[in-house]
Amino acid sequence: MIPTWAIWIVLCGIFLIGEIFTVSFLLFWPGIGAFLAFITYLLGFSLKVQIAVFVISTALMLIFMKPLVKKLFKTHDTPMNSDAIIGKHAIVIKKIDNLESTGQVKVNGELWSALSDDDEIIDENSAVEIVGLEGVKLKVKKI
Repeated sequence: MIPTWAIWIVLCGIFLIGEIFTVSFLLFWPGIGAFLAFITYLLGFSLKVQIAVFVISTALMLIFMKPLVKKLFKTHDTPMNSDAIIGKHAIVIKKIDNLESTGQVKVNGELWSALSDDDEIIDENSAVEIVGLEGVKLKVKKI
């Protein structure tokens, strides 16, 4: 039979290795809970106490620590170098029509989805100025 301490260490390892592949901080907390249960084993507590420590500590860390870590490691959903292209000029590659959700521009050799800042339809080969971002689309106005 596998010793109890080995089960806690293996569970801890599985959760922490799983966290490496998911990077969501969801498996990290049960890994810590399994380690705390291992500590309670070393202190001589019964299996019921070890399981209680695992369940309670994991639940508390999921409730209180996950939101804190999420704030600390908050990512921004704006495309890279987006601020650098605001104010630049681009050429319309595909007609921009907000009602039909179509539009594409080329700026700095890159293709971007685009929408008109003032809902104006802008034809292909027109020159536009980039005035902002909306999600991953460039907001443009005709020059």
